[in-house]
Amino acid sequence: MRGRERGEAAAAAAAAAAMSQGLVPPAETRKFTRALSKPGTAAELRQSVSEAVRGSVLLAKPKLIEPIDYENVIVQKKTQILNDALREMLLFPYDDFQTALLKRQGRYICSTVPENAEKEAQSLFVTECIKTYNSDWHVVNYKYEDYSGEFRQLPNKGTKLEKLPVHVYEVDEEADKDEDAASLGSQKGGITKQGWLYKGNMNSAISVTMRSFKRRFFHLIQLGDGSYNLNFYKDEKISKEPKGSIFLDSCMGVVQNTKVRRFAFELKMQDKSSYLLAADSELEMEEWVTTLNKILQLNFEAAMQEKRNGESHEDDEQSKMESSSSLDSYIPEIAKSTRDAEIKFKSESRVKLFVLDPDAQKLDFSGIEAEVKPFEEKFGKRILVKCNDLSFNLQSCVAENEEGPTTNVEPFFVTLSLFDIKNNRKISADFHVDLNHISVRHMIPNATQQLMNASGDYLHMVQDIIHESMLQCPKQAIFSITCPHPDMFLVARIEKVLQGSVTHCAEPYMKSSDSSKVAQKVLKNAKQACQRLGQYRMPFAWAARTLFKDASGTLDKNARFSALYRQDSNKLSNEDMLKLLADFRKPEKMAKLPIILGNLDITIDNVSPDFPNYVNSSYIPMKQFENNTKTVVTFEVEEFVPCIPKHSQPFTIYNNHLYVYPKHLKYDSQKSFAKARNIAVCIEFKDSDEEDSLPLKCIYGRPGGPVFTRNAFATVLHHHQNPEFYDEIKIELPTQLHGKHHLLFSFYHVSCDNSSKGSTKKKDIIETQVGYSWLRLLKDGRVVTNEQHIPVSANLPSGYLSSQELGIGKHSGPEIKWVDGGKPLLKISTHLVSTVYTQDQHLHNFFEYCQKTESGAQALGTDLVKYLKSLHAMEGHVMIAFLPTILNQLFRVLTRTTQEEVTVNVTRVIIHIVAQCHEEGLDSYLRSYVKYAYKAEPYIASEYKTVHEELTKSMTTILKPSADFLTSNKLLKYSWFFFEVLIKSMAQHLIENAKVKLLRNQRFPAAFHHAVETFVNMLMPHITQKYRDNPEASKNANHSLAVFIKRCFTFMDRGFVFKQINNYISCFAPGDPKTLFEFKFEFLRVVCNHEHYIPLNLPMPFGKGRIQRYQDLQLDYSLTDEFCKNHFLVGLLLKEVGNALQEFRDIRQIAISVLKNLMIKHSFDDRYTSRSHQARIATLYLPMFGLLVENVQRINVKDVSPFPVNLSSSSAKDESFSMPAANPLVTPQKSGNTMDNNLHKDLFGVISGIASPYTSSTPNVNYVKHADSRGSLISTDSGNSLPERHSDKSNSLDKNRHSGTLGSSVVRSDKFDQTEIKSLLMCFLHILKIMSDDALFTYWNKASTSELMDFFTITEVCLHQFQYMGKRYIARNQEGLGPIVHDRKSQTLPVSRNRTGMMHARLQQLSSLDNSLTFNHM
Repeated sequence: MRGRERGEAAAAAAAAAAMSQGLVPPAETRKFTRALSKPGTAAELRQSVSEAVRGSVLLAKPKLIEPIDYENVIVQKKTQILNDALREMLLFPYDDFQTALLKRQGRYICSTVPENAEKEAQSLFVTECIKTYNSDWHVVNYKYEDYSGEFRQLPNKGTKLEKLPVHVYEVDEEADKDEDAASLGSQKGGITKQGWLYKGNMNSAISVTMRSFKRRFFHLIQLGDGSYNLNFYKDEKISKEPKGSIFLDSCMGVVQNTKVRRFAFELKMQDKSSYLLAADSELEMEEWVTTLNKILQLNFEAAMQEKRNGESHEDDEQSKMESSSSLDSYIPEIAKSTRDAEIKFKSESRVKLFVLDPDAQKLDFSGIEAEVKPFEEKFGKRILVKCNDLSFNLQSCVAENEEGPTTNVEPFFVTLSLFDIKNNRKISADFHVDLNHISVRHMIPNATQQLMNASGDYLHMVQDIIHESMLQCPKQAIFSITCPHPDMFLVARIEKVLQGSVTHCAEPYMKSSDSSKVAQKVLKNAKQACQRLGQYRMPFAWAARTLFKDASGTLDKNARFSALYRQDSNKLSNEDMLKLLADFRKPEKMAKLPIILGNLDITIDNVSPDFPNYVNSSYIPMKQFENNTKTVVTFEVEEFVPCIPKHSQPFTIYNNHLYVYPKHLKYDSQKSFAKARNIAVCIEFKDSDEEDSLPLKCIYGRPGGPVFTRNAFATVLHHHQNPEFYDEIKIELPTQLHGKHHLLFSFYHVSCDNSSKGSTKKKDIIETQVGYSWLRLLKDGRVVTNEQHIPVSANLPSGYLSSQELGIGKHSGPEIKWVDGGKPLLKISTHLVSTVYTQDQHLHNFFEYCQKTESGAQALGTDLVKYLKSLHAMEGHVMIAFLPTILNQLFRVLTRTTQEEVTVNVTRVIIHIVAQCHEEGLDSYLRSYVKYAYKAEPYIASEYKTVHEELTKSMTTILKPSADFLTSNKLLKYSWFFFEVLIKSMAQHLIENAKVKLLRNQRFPAAFHHAVETFVNMLMPHITQKYRDNPEASKNANHSLAVFIKRCFTFMDRGFVFKQINNYISCFAPGDPKTLFEFKFEFLRVVCNHEHYIPLNLPMPFGKGRIQRYQDLQLDYSLTDEFCKNHFLVGLLLKEVGNALQEFRDIRQIAISVLKNLMIKHSFDDRYTSRSHQARIATLYLPMFGLLVENVQRINVKDVSPFPVNLSSSSAKDESFSMPAANPLVTPQKSGNTMDNNLHKDLFGVISGIASPYTSSTPNVNYVKHADSRGSLISTDSGNSLPERHSDKSNSLDKNRHSGTLGSSVVRSDKFDQTEIKSLLMCFLHILKIMSDDALFTYWNKASTSELMDFFTITEVCLHQFQYMGKRYIARNQEGLGPIVHDRKSQTLPVSRNRTGMMHARLQQLSSLDNSLTFNHM
């Protein structure tokens, strides 16, 4: 930072000096001075100077290069592309994307939608809901999508990477002196192998035949000095002396030789002899060859290290020369076999360079998006409730002959439900259980005729799968709780057959004295009551227990049900129950309640994911269901989820239940009936008010009776004229409701008189009709819910519904006799749990209007806009619940309307819905919708438009500066959704209308191209100008735009997409704030991660005239305009990285990271594994050389860490590597060199193996060694270097460049930091590694002297930056301790094994090359 500040100050001083000398016009002087803003403090002054200098000098925008017309080039060069051996790198695959229909996977054995529901449905909303639940998933599959993310997301990235071979370094030996260097190999687990092989001798005297092979047991062993022997024995007893040994120190190569025998391989020795061995199988042969080659490689490296350490008998030069001369005659064969072995070893064991990069090894999941799943039913905490037994202290045998088990003396009925006292509400439907012994059940005669009717109208859809009898005796239930917490209770209400008052009936059960006589008396009364009043129930007792220990849903399995408390007939309602439960943990309060002696045995447990044999609340069985009469069926109980968005989820199944709750009847003032005390309420659901009409058989029955019935009775309170009720009646609603559907309540006075008169007379006076009441189900098209107060009628004339419509006092309809003057005497409430009906007025009105106007095609604009605007007031939980249906309808209106105002308002509503989902944290539902549920309407050119065309236009309108900024901000913030819809609409449009077969430039009309371009241009100011006021929205819009542009390459004219990228880039400039650089490189990162990035860059020859061959490729080693045009994306990326390198560190690091990660991705991409693929990719990145050469003085840093190592004995040489830090903004000048081109050709010919090392140019090579080492470096104080530099230009790679690649004449020369340098060098080394030999030779031949010197300076810096410093150094560095100074000797070479042999002589033969290549102490 100080360097930067000093540089800025120096720049300001230089500018001031220039002004004082009259070099700058006065106007500029004033402008510059104004920019300083008179800050007054040193820090602010430096900042102002920096901005002023950058503003006046660096802010020139780089020239935009017009991209090629991609589609035309593909057509024009079709023959050339098809003839290219690597044409898959040039062409997009034909099967790049396709649409598919995925079968909707539910958990049910059949569809939840009733068979005739779609035919019966007349309302548009009901119809669309049913379509939503019946439709399969519509997906667009991109075959190569796995390759379109970061390198960490590549499909093969999970495979285990081979570890590098373990080496021991001398620098570590010094740190661990206790180890014996001579036995390091054996102590550290050297290579061992043993097994049976066939051995044959091979020399000029004896020819090897099959018979000459002898089976021997071979054992590979490492000796104390680290060398290896291959011993062989007659049997597996290796403790004996071996029959013979092969010394692998003398082996020059191991190659396969199957001419004489299958699975044979040959060991070539230094004395020209050979050992021929053969294995039993190919696998064994390969294992032996691989193992032996690894040993040879280790030997080779060890000998090389000894030579470099100067420990190879330096005092005996003569003997070394003799050895060398004795090796001369064997060099060709030895070199060939060794080279083969080395190549094979490298190809088998070498890991990719980038595997070693720290960034590649980091686990970074930030870019990995969560998997998008289809909509599915989601449940809260699920608990299994098993009802085992209910027993009272009062027991006897109920059989007439007193033969049978001892049981309760009368039948009892249990109802279970969940209560939440924290939120003061009942949170589940009722679950009814009959725990009576079969002999007790028979005390009740068959129910009345209407209860004996067959199963309900609804059950026919599942009766083929599940028998009705399996549903009649439920004992197990599954309750679901969305928000568990300790203040939730499982409540059991116990009822018995109507007999009298609760107090009187409970009294015998509350005594603990001798109960046999009492039991007989109670049994006698109970039998009479069951005969007379078997269908009527009365409240009796209740009990409760807690469920959870904590808010995380941990079940409290140790809790038991409380005592059985007598039901207070004045505290029956759910509200009263909640008050009782509020005192449940207060013993002093509960002790006051009267207790009935008995025990309720009900257990709870967790539900396993694979729990079988249960049905949902509509009795539809799961897939894991055994259709067997012995199967114990478990029933799911409906949860009443809170009506708030965060607990809502999009509906996925058909469900249409109405829960009816009679609450209170005020009958103490009625004068219409003589007796009305023991009042029973009968509830029916009817679709007609005609006299002979029957109620619908759609009410869920109680245990033991039919599954569906025509009516249901509430409990009866003895001698209550104003009875309360707690009953819940569950009704399966018809698919299509109409105005005649209503609930009918019939009231009866039930006589409890148990006199001994004749049975016929008694039967006649059991029930007395005491009134009727009714409630229309629909009001304004919606189901009536919540609490209602309705009047009661003394009679029920035909057509009673119409009379009610006319009102009281008007007699045009049938005359109604109202009880108590028509006062609202009956209080009831209803609760709708439906996935096909909505209670939201705004949503209902919108769909109703759409039905009238064919989804807006014939709508009056103003009316439809009014209904659209009202949707903004829609309740959040309704919006989530019907999300797919609502969005489908909005997109339908979007394509059918003819008015722009409607289109824009539809888009505004969608923006509102999308924003609401995000604000509630439910954006995953939007992702599921786009990926699976969204389906473009069938395209009819004359009638409808497409979603992608209309949405693009409407979004452009919303983004106009004059539009509502709140809406536009939401659009920007959640723009991903709209871009994803555009993408899917485009894909479906192309495939369904067979446009995918057309040429790219004919797939979409020109109007759509124009709309996309306009939209991009309209969006860009929001990204580049609003990022300060609205950072999140700008960032999201930038990323979403990048994803959209990337996917457009799959569908559209690719040249057009290139132009949109240019339009995007043109909105940025050098000197932008850091945020904008982040935006730009995030955009480039996403776009360049396209799965077909390589074909988009066309790595092929470009030239006029005849068809170019790849061999004729004129390689670009710098960023020429032609390169950037022909290879647009990579050219743009490299150019932007080059520009970013002139910015400050944070920006540089962002740019370098994008480039390096992209190159890592190419390296790991399993589509481009071969060397030829990688070499072709390298041609796209060769301009990196030019980029690095331009910045060589900033890369040339040899201190590899905060703890410097003494790298050179000459301080003068080290000084030449470091640039003055006082001036980061300079025009670099490079010093020349006296070497001529012939010298270069000889030197690099020797390096590449083309020229002989023993040529006349060798003295020149030695001259290089003694030349001033600064010749390869940038020098800012060398004024004489300019003419040299210009003289080199004629032969330079820069000859086609215009004013450099940086778009500016001023470049920075402050040093990069370590991470930047290492990242750039990794990229450099990777290109160097994968590029073809021809490409490298071409570069060396074309490069100017100074460029070559810079190239090798960079290579030298690699040695310093990546040198191994030793384990102790690393440990101390991590602990923050001081530096360790080592001698440079052998820090990066494996430890010497101190062995002599012919290998040293061979190395000495090549040593003359080594001195000539030691470049600046490389």
